[in-house]
Amino acid sequence: MSQSKTIAILVILISSAISFAFASDPDTLQDFCVALPSSSETGVKVNGFACKESSNVTESDFFFNGLAKAASINNTVGSVVTAANVEKIPGLNTLGVSLSRIDYKPGGLNPPHTHPRATEVVFVLEGELEVGFVTTSNKLISKTIKEGEVFVFPKGLIHFQKNNNGDKPAAVVSAFNSQLPGTLSIAAALFGATPAVPDDVLALAFQIDAQDVSNIKTNLSSKK
Repeated sequence: MSQSKTIAILVILISSAISFAFASDPDTLQDFCVALPSSSETGVKVNGFACKESSNVTESDFFFNGLAKAASINNTVGSVVTAANVEKIPGLNTLGVSLSRIDYKPGGLNPPHTHPRATEVVFVLEGELEVGFVTTSNKLISKTIKEGEVFVFPKGLIHFQKNNNGDKPAAVVSAFNSQLPGTLSIAAALFGATPAVPDDVLALAFQIDAQDVSNIKTNLSSKK
């Protein structure tokens, strides 16, 4: 075999290996790994949770009924998220999936936020919503979606949903490709962080004065 052909084959093999390595997370090495949340209290640090002893696993580790009914909404933005992640369903540990239900009052908003560890797919249970996300080139991708329709929010991008269903409530079910996608609400993160983001940083970033920063922090704090 010529040297050029050998090099070509090596390039193909290396490229294939790299593509395979970055294609997806590795498969689990057992049927399941039911989360043992108490492991975080004993100093055990893993990417997720340690596994519960298989002989102690029961059907309740794979069950959750919290998405069956609309949740009570008692906040100023008019929406509430009910998560069905590994913290609620221990059996999701290492499986890389989770769900949430989001309920909205008339005019309710799920404020701009990101999920640093997952792409989100929403399915409209009832109502009509204006949804959208912002790309890294600052382009808004938005659409009105209604019952039975689906919309995707790419991983890590800022997105929102607002109930445009007149005087009627709305609801969606969200699916994530992570057992614990994480949520970073933009306003709450910047104006409600502990320790606080310096007022002069926020004032300069948003081109507002220090009093405006103080007012926003006060408003968000009183509405937690």
